[in-house]
Amino acid sequence: MLWTNIFAGFGGQGVLLIGQLLAYAGMYEDKNVSWLPSYGPEMRGGTANCSVVVSDEPIASPVLSMADCVIAMNTPSLDKFESCVNPGGKLFINSSIIEKKATRTDIDVFYVPCNEIAEKLGNPKVANMAMLGAYLEATKAAKTQSVLDALLYKLGEKKAHLIPLNREAIEAGAESIKK
Repeated sequence: MLWTNIFAGFGGQGVLLIGQLLAYAGMYEDKNVSWLPSYGPEMRGGTANCSVVVSDEPIASPVLSMADCVIAMNTPSLDKFESCVNPGGKLFINSSIIEKKATRTDIDVFYVPCNEIAEKLGNPKVANMAMLGAYLEATKAAKTQSVLDALLYKLGEKKAHLIPLNREAIEAGAESIKK
């Protein structure tokens, strides 16, 4: 099993966090992982992306020019990274704020209403978790529980009360792409 991924969006959308959570989840499942963040000096509001690899085999390099999966949380990310999806790969689009449709026909495209899901749950900060839920549903790259364990590690015990909300967002994101 090998999943190469690029997660991209504006700083503040949580794309680096969901990439890191996937990497931690992979470690919890005894997989080989890499997480390589990239962001501008402006952080919040600027562009941010990360490359994440989850594999059963050793990983030669964390640097990706092409990926099995791309998550685009905003239009500039879709414009920049749609061409980086390997043929037969998967593209996840935040349909809440991206009005464009994918142009490629050789990949699977998932339109995930991340912001709407987060608003229904009462917290706009979980839009990234809704997207992560859709990704996990489509790829099975890691188990939801492993991601939640990673989130608890990142948040710490003082913020453990946020785990149920994040679980709901992941589940709603997964549900949004089921056919």
